[in-house]
This record gives sequence, structure tokens and C-alpha cells, in this order.
Amino acid sequence: MLLLALATILTLCALAVAGVPIIIALATAVIVFLAFSGGWDLALPQQTLGGITDYILVTLPLFILAGGIMNASGIADRLFAFASAIFGWMRGGLAHVNVAVSLMFGGMIGTSVADLAGSGSIIIPKMKQNGYPGPFSAALTATASGIGVLVPPSSPMILYSAVTGTSLGALFLAGVLPGILMAAVLMLVIAVLARRHGWKPMQSFEWGEVMRTGRGALLPMGLPTLVLGGLVFGVFTPSEAGAFAVAYALFLAMAIYRSLTFGELRRVMVEATVLTGEVLVVVGFSVALGWALSQARVPIALADGLEFLFPFDSNIAQICVLLLLALIAGMILDPLIPMIMPVLMPSLLTLHVDFVHFGVLMVVTVVIGQVTPPVALALLVAARIGNEEVMAVVKANTPFLLGLIGFLFLLIVFPSLSTWLPSLMY
Repeated sequence: MLLLALATILTLCALAVAGVPIIIALATAVIVFLAFSGGWDLALPQQTLGGITDYILVTLPLFILAGGIMNASGIADRLFAFASAIFGWMRGGLAHVNVAVSLMFGGMIGTSVADLAGSGSIIIPKMKQNGYPGPFSAALTATASGIGVLVPPSSPMILYSAVTGTSLGALFLAGVLPGILMAAVLMLVIAVLARRHGWKPMQSFEWGEVMRTGRGALLPMGLPTLVLGGLVFGVFTPSEAGAFAVAYALFLAMAIYRSLTFGELRRVMVEATVLTGEVLVVVGFSVALGWALSQARVPIALADGLEFLFPFDSNIAQICVLLLLALIAGMILDPLIPMIMPVLMPSLLTLHVDFVHFGVLMVVTVVIGQVTPPVALALLVAARIGNEEVMAVVKANTPFLLGLIGFLFLLIVFPSLSTWLPSLMY
């Protein structure tokens, strides 16, 4: 059965590398397993439908829609002005502003690619106009967009909660401090590069400008704050938080700022529906694949392999191996979490790993996978936005990629960076 499981995984990877849509690749891999294992023919639709019935997934289309509304209503301009007032005085000021905008804007959208599409179309051309190299501008924007999946609301954390049963409120809280730390790591890399290349500040620091732009950014930044607070203090269930996010976004875009027309709203709703459908189908087929690999005893073999490699009591080493497997898969497969977690969960239970902590580690692994070849989805999108050569963008991203790997190791060694805030609030 393990050989059949290996053939199933190789089928999936080969189809994904060949450019076959991930939905078809997943379904084909499960069909291959069922055909050669003599499994029940209805197992694929049964497991697929069972995988999308978790109530927590109701929040996914709501947060996607709320983020789409905020993205289409020009909120990024207000956040850009506020970030410029705070960080524009530093060497390489515009690059620091890029990271700060992703920290604030990504927390409203919850998906890194949507953050990249929203803020990248503004910030990449602006950086190039101000003398920053095009590949560097695209690479920084692609990597910084990953902050958005750590800061709530986060689509990967919603998927992780649905697959593992971990509290969504705890996961959202666990991502706050790591999201801020990730921004600090990227800014540290920028500071080193700015001093080396002589990049200048944007403007001088003025408290009056900070206060003026801060007032303009106050209401947009209230969305993630109110959603997180409502979940933590029991005001909202996760689905109610999603509905509130949509209502809040609509109120800002159409009543306060009046920057969203009904035609644009219709387009946003269509795009959110299509994206939700794609994600849920992938989730369903991923659950079916996890079931197939479980039938082939892959999780048990993985746990036995870890025990053989690390007979001593070392959770850090074993977690590193699990994350390395996830990272390798994440270089090819997207979305990663619903596909890999059913395989890793038995090993995590055996190791008594904190699922909130591991959730943050998995999300950071997703971020790293999106900027790591051969696929590097975020770098591809950023290169397309900036009209840059993909390989030049990949090369320019090397310092940021190394910084992210070091950041991930820091989170592994110090779990309290992820678990302190949830334990404090709960």
C-alpha cells in the first residue's frame, strides 16, 4: 500500500508540475489510488463532500468578499499615506512603507495574492519611479504580501481550523505577534540593503502628518481589530464575524467613502464567488486525498520514520522535518494546508505538538512556499505586475527568503511567540 501511496503522490506532483489545474490533479491522484487499491468507487465523492461540510468554512467566502470590497474601494491609498508618514523618514523609506502597507492592508484581505494584486499595482510602479530596481521592488512586494496571511483575518488559518478543529479565534490571536515580527525581519533586511545601496528617505517625520493620515486610516484599520476582538470576547461566532466584516466593508465603501459603485460591487461578488468555489473544491479533493493516504498507512509510516530518525526526545528536530516536507509540497501545490495536514496530524498528535503553534508555523511555511521555486506563485504575480523577468525577481528575493527561513526557525525554537497572546486572552 505504501508503494501505491507513493505512486499517488508522484501522480499528483507530476500533474501539478505539468501545469494541470490542481483540482483535476487531486481528483486524478485519488482515482489512481482507488483504481489500484480496489477501493469503493463512491469514496471520492463521499470524502469530497464530507470535506466541505465543516461549518467553519462558512467564514471563508464572507472574509473573501469583505476583502474584495476593501480592495476595490481604494482603501490602500489611505493606508499608504499613513504608512508613509510613519516610516517614510527611514533610509529606503518607500521600501519600508511597502512592508507597512502589507501589514495593514493584508490584515483586511486575508490572502497574500489578493493583497499583492491590490497594493502591488500601486507600490511596485511607485518604487521603480523612485529609483528602486524593478526586480527588488517586485520581490519585496511579493514577500511582504505574505504578512497578510498571518494577521487576521487569514484564509489559510480558516482552512487550518476547518481541517484540524483548532479554535479560529486562538489562531487569529496567535498570528498577530508573528505578523509584526515578520514585518520587522523584512524591514531589517531592507535597512541593510538601503545602507549598502544608498537609498534615501521619502520625507521627514512630522507628527502633524501622522495624525492627519492616521485619522484617514482609522476606520479601515478597525475591521481586523473589531473582528479579532469580537471572536476573542465571544461577541461573534466565526460565521457572524465574517458577516460583520462584509457589512462593515460595505458601510465604509458605499456610505462613508462612496468609492464603490454597484457595478464594481457586482464584479467583486462574482470574483469572490468564483474564488470561493475554487478553494472549496480543492479542500474537498484534498480531504479525499488525505483519506486515501491514511488508508495506505502513510501517517503511521511517517510517524515511525520520525521515531527512527530521532529516537531521542527532540520535538524541535521532528517538527523541522515535518515542516520541510510541507515546504517541499508547498513549492508545487497550492493551497497547501488542506492537502498536507491530514497526513501530518497523526504525527503531531503523537508528538503532543500544540496545534495553535503549529498552525502559525504552517502559515509561515505557506508564505515561504509561495516565494520558492519552482512555482513561486507570489513572485510570478509580482513579476507580471512589474513587467520584470521572473528569474531576476527570484534572485532579488534571496535576502528576503533567507530572512523568512530564519524567522520560521525562530518561531520553532520559541513557541511562546505564537502561543503567548492566545494563552493570555483565553
